[in-house]
Amino acid sequence: MSVTLSASTLNIALNVLFEDNSFVSGFEASSADAEVFKALSGAPDAKVFPHLARWYNHIASKGDAIDGLKAAEEPVAAAEAAAEEEDDDDVDLFGSDDEEDEEAEKVKAQRLAEYQAKKAAKPAVIAKSMLALDVKPWEAETDLDELERLIRTIQMDGLIWNQESKRPTIAYGVKKLVMAAVVEDAKVSVDEIVEMIEGFDEYTQSVDIVAFNKL
Repeated sequence: MSVTLSASTLNIALNVLFEDNSFVSGFEASSADAEVFKALSGAPDAKVFPHLARWYNHIASKGDAIDGLKAAEEPVAAAEAAAEEEDDDDVDLFGSDDEEDEEAEKVKAQRLAEYQAKKAAKPAVIAKSMLALDVKPWEAETDLDELERLIRTIQMDGLIWNQESKRPTIAYGVKKLVMAAVVEDAKVSVDEIVEMIEGFDEYTQSVDIVAFNKL
């Protein structure tokens, strides 16, 4: 599911992402960073979005080199390529002695075991998404401060609520509550979050998912 984000909602979600991450994906700037950079209309307000502004300035400093950023390389694929290259270096094209062949096999097996151990120790890539919710109250007199407090009591592993919220006016003085969060796809059910917010039925009339974009 891919929904177009408003500039404000995008900035909120990205600010949350870069609070704990230096780049969009991986451990160095990639084409994913270039794509997000170009999607922004300009430099974000550093006072409102400090983490996003730090990332933006870093990417902007690359100048024309932004267009040359490559896709983030999969760690496992890189390790496998390195292991294959090492194995090729160990092949003796002119060897014919059985003892040398046996020694080469031992070295190959040892390096393969080392590679497998390193691969097992590498942290798995965690799939995350940016989530934005429109929470509509029953009436203008609904206490949005209390509603937001209740929503923030929803805590689960892999769910990080953004520190800021928005309260745009819908009509006739009624305002809705816009909440943003970053979720780990494997751990968090968005439907469960929606159901829990709808459970605050004294305050909540409806909940809509206005953005759910993969990072």
